[in-house]
Amino acid sequence: MSETEPDTLAPEVREDELDEDDLLKPEFVRAVLDAVEEERPEEARALVEPLHPADVADLFEIVPADRRRDLAKAIHDLVDADVFAELNDYVREELIDALDAREVADIASELDTDDAVAILEDMDVEDQREVLRAMEPDDRAAIEEALSYPEESAGRLMQRDLVAVPEHWTVGDVLDYLRGHDELTTDFWEIFVVDPAHKPVGTCALSWILRTPRRIPVGDVMAREQTLIPVDMDQEEVALRFQKYALISAAVVDGNGRLVGMITVDDVVHIIQEEAGEDTLLLSGAGDGDINEPIALTVRTRLTWLVVNLGTAMLASSVVGLFQGEIAKFALLAVLMPIVSGMGGNAGTQTLAVVVRAIATNQLTDTNTWRMVRREITIAMANGASLGVLIGLGTLLVFHNPGLSVVICLAMIINNLIAGLGGVLVPITLDRLRVDPAVSSAVFVTTLTDTGGFLSFLGLATLWGLGG
Repeated sequence: MSETEPDTLAPEVREDELDEDDLLKPEFVRAVLDAVEEERPEEARALVEPLHPADVADLFEIVPADRRRDLAKAIHDLVDADVFAELNDYVREELIDALDAREVADIASELDTDDAVAILEDMDVEDQREVLRAMEPDDRAAIEEALSYPEESAGRLMQRDLVAVPEHWTVGDVLDYLRGHDELTTDFWEIFVVDPAHKPVGTCALSWILRTPRRIPVGDVMAREQTLIPVDMDQEEVALRFQKYALISAAVVDGNGRLVGMITVDDVVHIIQEEAGEDTLLLSGAGDGDINEPIALTVRTRLTWLVVNLGTAMLASSVVGLFQGEIAKFALLAVLMPIVSGMGGNAGTQTLAVVVRAIATNQLTDTNTWRMVRREITIAMANGASLGVLIGLGTLLVFHNPGLSVVICLAMIINNLIAGLGGVLVPITLDRLRVDPAVSSAVFVTTLTDTGGFLSFLGLATLWGLGG
């Protein structure tokens, strides 16, 4: 996302539109929609004009989908590039469809390259080409280059507008250069120092430049240690580097080590939020989880995983079928067995969430993998024993059957151990096989805990002779 201007609205103005959580008030939204519906565009524009671009984007996301185009038509002069940069992907795509190629090209030209790419990358190929043809040659070349990089890579995320100076310049040369070139980018925190081959050799924070005498060479004040981002690095890895090294911006280099762009922290904050939410939703098979996602797409995504889960449920059911004779003789088995499988499923989900997060944040490495496995086994055994004793005592008090109490206690311990092992080994194995553990792990772990719970409880009950 591109950085927008700081919020300068007067508090008394904001009180009319936003609540204490900086969310648009329902009565304000209704007032805008009423003005649009009653064909009073001047009133709608007057209401919306004081809003920050991010709040205007929120307004479009809040209103019903069938009202968005009318709203855009009424306040079209306020829907600028900054608003499009803040819009939800699905809402932005919907509004883009209502514009012609020239209008989309004008909006994209005003945005940073990464934000312009975000608008164009999801368009149909023919529409994308039409928009690119309508753009100025320099803007078109920058966006076409960005689109040539893999999706969710540093090449798509980076900005081309940056400040780079040669190492032999003095601080005075840099200041004169910054003041004498109006076309330079206005949003930057550090200056990149490059060698004659345009390879980055260091960085200078703006604060250093401003506080250093003009005669001092840049090479004497720059920091030579810097974090360089390969242009094909995945955006999640980029975010992890920013987080680990507390970066504000970083240089992006091509395969030959030449400086081709920069990534700033405002873009990375968005990526961290996006990746964290994405892994959580993938674990549940809920797709993007966006409330603006088309219903048909949501149904298709969720139904796919529900069908897979149906298959695993049938597998667990077949295990129960093996013991239908014992269940028919001792009906309490049918009452208690869901407790064992259910608690195992919950324990497996806890472990799975921790391990997937550790993989995603690079906390889990080849060095500490087995330590993580031993840790989760220890936790599973401790939790299983505690839960087993509790459910065993509860069963004894309610049903007065010592044998049944021992069986359910042992089954709880066994299934918690299965849950712990599955929760840690399944995602690690999938990661080693280059399969995203956030996508597939939950199905396997659920299957393990269901079948393990039924098999351990009913199997122990049969061995104990409870159904005899």
